[in-house]
Amino acid sequence: MSPYVRTVKTASGARAVQIVYSSRRGSREIEHIGSAHDDAELETLKAVARQRLAAGQEELDLGLEGSPSEGGPLEIVSSRMEHLWDALSRAYDTLGFPAAAGGDEVFRQMVLARVIEPASKQDSLRVLAEAGIDAVSYATVKRRLPNYATPQWRHALAGACATHARLGPASLVLYDVSTLYFETDSGDGFREPGFPKERRLDPQITIGLLTDSSGFPLMVTGFEGNKAETHTMLPVITEFMAAHDLPDVTIVADAGMISEANKKAIEAAGLSFILGMKIPDVPYAVKQWRREHPDTPIPDGHIFVQPWPSGASRPRRDQMIYYQYRADRARRTLRGIDEQVAKAQRAIDGQAPVKRNRFIKLSGATKSVNTELVGKAKALAGLKGYITNLAACPDGTPVTAKFVIDSYHRLFEIEKSFRMSKHDLKARPIYHHKRESIDAHLTIVFAALAVGRWIEARTGWSIKKFVRTARRCRTIRIQAGNHVLTAADPLPSGLRDALKQIHHPEGAH
Repeated sequence: MSPYVRTVKTASGARAVQIVYSSRRGSREIEHIGSAHDDAELETLKAVARQRLAAGQEELDLGLEGSPSEGGPLEIVSSRMEHLWDALSRAYDTLGFPAAAGGDEVFRQMVLARVIEPASKQDSLRVLAEAGIDAVSYATVKRRLPNYATPQWRHALAGACATHARLGPASLVLYDVSTLYFETDSGDGFREPGFPKERRLDPQITIGLLTDSSGFPLMVTGFEGNKAETHTMLPVITEFMAAHDLPDVTIVADAGMISEANKKAIEAAGLSFILGMKIPDVPYAVKQWRREHPDTPIPDGHIFVQPWPSGASRPRRDQMIYYQYRADRARRTLRGIDEQVAKAQRAIDGQAPVKRNRFIKLSGATKSVNTELVGKAKALAGLKGYITNLAACPDGTPVTAKFVIDSYHRLFEIEKSFRMSKHDLKARPIYHHKRESIDAHLTIVFAALAVGRWIEARTGWSIKKFVRTARRCRTIRIQAGNHVLTAADPLPSGLRDALKQIHHPEGAH
């Protein structure tokens, strides 16, 4: 007699599942599989018993489709990246995006799909399917995209981000620009050749990004590719302030963003600022220190303070300039100067072709090393300038050199956000041609960047590491008889801790 599966009731009221092996002589051997306390557990144990009976037995293929043997594999009803999707949805919800997007679930799917795996809009549906999410149709995506390009939609998202960042009067905001190039031969008024960061000649657009002091995005704006960087900052900031009724913010920007005209426009707008500044000549405060300390190297980290009060001919707020000397910066700068001087000398001697080199002095057909310019450059080595018109810090305390310099160095956060946008989120809209489609794409990337920065702030992980780790842990639902069972991959301890931080009830940032 062949072995069979039986169910017996135990003394505790549970149902035991057993495999019974019997012979014609009446002997029996019983293998206990387990005890079930509900119907779902009972079906699971029966399935295990059937598979154990079928192990090692060959099946005769009768060509009958849809009639798997009782010992065959159980059907997987669904497989979902539940931990990853729930974590990203938690970020999306905490940022207030559902209300800002008017409950548009298509927008949620497009944003979170880009965080999981940056792809084209059509391929995002494949990403969602692999994540176990019931995606909308591509026709629905195309129908919704024009909404995401509207100023009202972008302003609503920016408002949600500003609320989350808890911006107040004189809050620090960081501003910088980058470029996104297109693989096309000619410009169209928006995509135009300009001054690319990647040193390419392709048509491009200029992206202005505004963030808070931690690099959390507040607003993104696309400009024509041939628009000067210095002409992008004030429109973005004034639009943001007007939209969110902010009387003042403190702009932090790099020296490359600030032309003299731009600086005057910021002053005329009555805005507070902390700006890096170019140093064309040795500052008076540095010259004076060197006169008072002849033959003495400037101490590492020394700060020179130079007040710049307002004048009657040009009324404005009083300003303060800080010059900081860093020995390591000086070492790197001096090494670069020596290398350029050596290249200049080789070109002058005819040992190398004459290329662009600021230390080559031309006088008719005569070439020589510009020793005056070399001396000036070496005198400035190690110095970095910072200028501010702040009368007090945002918390009301007096402004210090440390506060100004530390605030300026927060610019690395906006650089990190740009790197995330370009590399982790692959922001370059290669396949878009119409401005409406490009703006919609940038809106999705902006929201995805906000979700990514929120996850990073909560977990201390990079968004790339979090997605790579969490997407491997899936939740699977299995059909066992009339019941659907749930199975899940075990969570690595680090991921478990990260998920606890994400789902903690207190807000982040």
